[in-house]
Amino acid sequence: MRPDLKGHLAMLTFSALVAGSFSLGSMSANLISPAALNAARFIIAAMVIAVAVVTTTGFHREAARAPWRYLVLGALFAVYFVLMFEGLKTAPPVSASAVFTLTPVMAAGFGWLLLGQITTPRMAFALAIGAGGSLWVIFRADLEALRNFEIGRGEAVFFVGCISHALYTPMVRKLNRGEPAVVFTLGTLLAGAALLLIYGWRDVLGTDWVELPSIVWIAIFYVAVAASSATFVLLQFASLRLPSAKVMAYTYLTPSWVILWEIALGNGAPPLAVLAGVLLTIIALYLLLRDDG
Repeated sequence: MRPDLKGHLAMLTFSALVAGSFSLGSMSANLISPAALNAARFIIAAMVIAVAVVTTTGFHREAARAPWRYLVLGALFAVYFVLMFEGLKTAPPVSASAVFTLTPVMAAGFGWLLLGQITTPRMAFALAIGAGGSLWVIFRADLEALRNFEIGRGEAVFFVGCISHALYTPMVRKLNRGEPAVVFTLGTLLAGAALLLIYGWRDVLGTDWVELPSIVWIAIFYVAVAASSATFVLLQFASLRLPSAKVMAYTYLTPSWVILWEIALGNGAPPLAVLAGVLLTIIALYLLLRDDG
């Protein structure tokens, strides 16, 4: 299989796994501090990836060069995850996932600034369609709210986190020095865990871990294993094989996956008018994939 096709397959899996964190995250966001939850998830994810490193590539001394790289990447992803759960305290899962789909536009900009990656006219058109669909979902198909730019606090908070996520994608390619994706992921997770423990130590110590509701532990382990360990590797794997804008293009599938998650969890589907915006994000993904030539 061609390297770029492997990158596409990785991102297809990425979008399905990420979607679950929105639905489960919204059910647990108000039950635990975002900093405490993410400190736990980074530590658990690092343990899982450490086992993967031992059983696959092994540790490489060269990977320890310039450890500041992991601090940069760990900080970017820690900011994204903390603000995601902060936003999910008030933002509906489908709406939050629509905010997430704005990252391809920002990733294209960062890819140009940091790596000189050029966005073709067709790709720019697709990104514009996707952004329009995302805004339609974010404003809940309310033209009056869109005209007045009445965006919820949760969506606004999460948007800041998405800026961090969009910057992370080209930074992976810029900072990687040939390390295997799984090793590079471990360094990022360890750095992110350390930063979160420093930043949120009061929340970590103040959390009654034994008495946490089961849904919180389900969310922690899901985001640690499926939406952290697996997606970190998938994202870094794809980032080394595809342009940043195309990597993040798969986020356009996230609202569709979230809708399926919400239905499966018994939370119902969004109004039909909102689904029109979701359809536009799918069209945007199709146009971006046609640009592979």
